[in-house]
Amino acid sequence: MSGQARILIVEDDDSVRIFTARALQADGHSTDMASDGAEGLDMIKADEGRYDLVLSDIRMPVMDGIEMAETAAKAFPDLRILLMTGYAEQRERAAELGGSVLGVVRKPFSLAEIRTEVAKALAWG
Repeated sequence: MSGQARILIVEDDDSVRIFTARALQADGHSTDMASDGAEGLDMIKADEGRYDLVLSDIRMPVMDGIEMAETAAKAFPDLRILLMTGYAEQRERAAELGGSVLGVVRKPFSLAEIRTEVAKALAWG
């Protein structure tokens, strides 16, 4: 897939969410944003799973990224999900998911790194 994608960014840290959105908008993607997994899941359901990619932090209040990913993937098996975390034990939890989760981006990341990881996820399959 090339060109513009619709990407949902789920991240509880405002500065990281905005930084990531700007990086992806610079590549021509349109971005929607949610501040926790429950809000992200509501947006995925409202959109009937049509996002090209969901980019989500793992560690968040209300519902974490892994729980959100598992629930979203059950409802929308074709949904592509890329997780982000700064915690090693969270990366291990995410590795066990498989399926819709295409990978885990290590935080902190640079603009170039997140753009590259998203491009790889969008090109998947």
